[in-house]
Amino acid sequence: MHWIDLVIFVVYMLVMLGVGFHFMRKNTGQEDYYVGGRRIGSWHIGLSVVATDVGGGFSIGLGGLGFALGLSGSWMLFTGLLGAWIAAVLLIPRVKSDPAFSKFFTFPQIIGHLYNEKTAKVAAIICFLGYLGFTASQLLAGAKLASGTFEALDISTALLIMGVIAVVYTVMGGLKAVIYTDTVQWIILMLGLMLIGIPMAYTYVGGWEEIEAVLPPEFFSFSNLEWQDFVNWGITIIPIWFVGMTLYQRIFAAKDKKSAQKAWFIAGLFEWPIMAFMGVSLGLLARVAVEQGILEGASTGMDPEMGLPILLSQILPAGILGLMMSAYFSAVLSTADSCLMAASGNFTTDLLGKFTSKWSYKAEMRISQFITLLIGLFALLLAWQMNEVLSLMLYSYAFMVSGLLVPVVFGLFFGKSNAKAAISSMVLGGGLTASLTFLNWEMPLGLDPNIFGLILSLLSFLIIEKIDSNTQPKPQIYAKI
Repeated sequence: MHWIDLVIFVVYMLVMLGVGFHFMRKNTGQEDYYVGGRRIGSWHIGLSVVATDVGGGFSIGLGGLGFALGLSGSWMLFTGLLGAWIAAVLLIPRVKSDPAFSKFFTFPQIIGHLYNEKTAKVAAIICFLGYLGFTASQLLAGAKLASGTFEALDISTALLIMGVIAVVYTVMGGLKAVIYTDTVQWIILMLGLMLIGIPMAYTYVGGWEEIEAVLPPEFFSFSNLEWQDFVNWGITIIPIWFVGMTLYQRIFAAKDKKSAQKAWFIAGLFEWPIMAFMGVSLGLLARVAVEQGILEGASTGMDPEMGLPILLSQILPAGILGLMMSAYFSAVLSTADSCLMAASGNFTTDLLGKFTSKWSYKAEMRISQFITLLIGLFALLLAWQMNEVLSLMLYSYAFMVSGLLVPVVFGLFFGKSNAKAAISSMVLGGGLTASLTFLNWEMPLGLDPNIFGLILSLLSFLIIEKIDSNTQPKPQIYAKI
């Protein structure tokens, strides 16, 4: 990498840290730090939502899918479009119309309101663990991008650098810094991909004739995947829009119901088709370059997620490479900071709430920042143990979905309030998914462990709800004499 690119990259990162410092001075308490003062408009929230949901991890992961599958990899983010629009129609009106939710900071507070305090604690632990894993996946995405771009940088050193930048920036600024910088970062990334990355990669490999000659026909098909792939993506990604702490924080941050719904429609459209096709197209072009033998240090047997960063590092001229890498790193930051804020919010508000409620605003801010720092360090350690960005992200999603979806749906939309049923549903569903994932057993029909966790979660909720309703004393009916 040319020194000009390095200077551009360093300046960009310093600007991001400056934004965090600016909002650190402006934040007055947890209301600002965790939900942005509840006055943020739809475009800022919409772009922040898509930046958080797609971010660097899905950007690198989409490149890997394009490298391995071709255009069919875009179906993964189609499930994101469905999830966003379903949540806009069903979830947001329910959340924004309930006055009880108007002062909440976190998703587990909603669970506590629907059931009881103990249930909220269990939900907070599940959210915390899930977002800890998701933060780690984003740091790993940044490290892969850096090590694939900077020749002298190994992945461990890159991971340390990404971790320090993401954690320090988020610790200082809180949600306002996250949302406002997400907007700028996402615009930079999209324009960079559309106007620079894709055109230059297309020209580099020799245009359409070369692409068509090198790749087999299935790379240009939308059916180059198994039905299990689409089912597994759908059952993992669509429900996250109903249980994701980062998404509830943005619903709380929106000025009103209409603004929140507009933001979700914007986010869904940017996920698919816009970002989906840009990501897989770059991965596909990286595969073409590898097959042609024109990418140094690359082969068809390489990690598919490394194809995209290696391609960009070799095709972009000095100055432009620095801008593109800054855009991709900003996408990583936009997701890492949001997930870190979610995990911090769960721990501070839901697990330490009784202790922090009596503190001053200044003390609240300091303890929130300290906890964010500790969680960021744990996420960094977890990232060191993992190899694949997309797998770590989907594992984290699956754990949260299988533990939280059933209780929130029954509580919000069916008026159920049986805390025992909710807790058993969370523990058994999330526990089964986590166990099957770590045991790495082969699942029937190639389905995701999350499906079996969800089934157990649903059955346990219904069975305990039924048993409790049968054991309740029946009201006495006295006949008139």
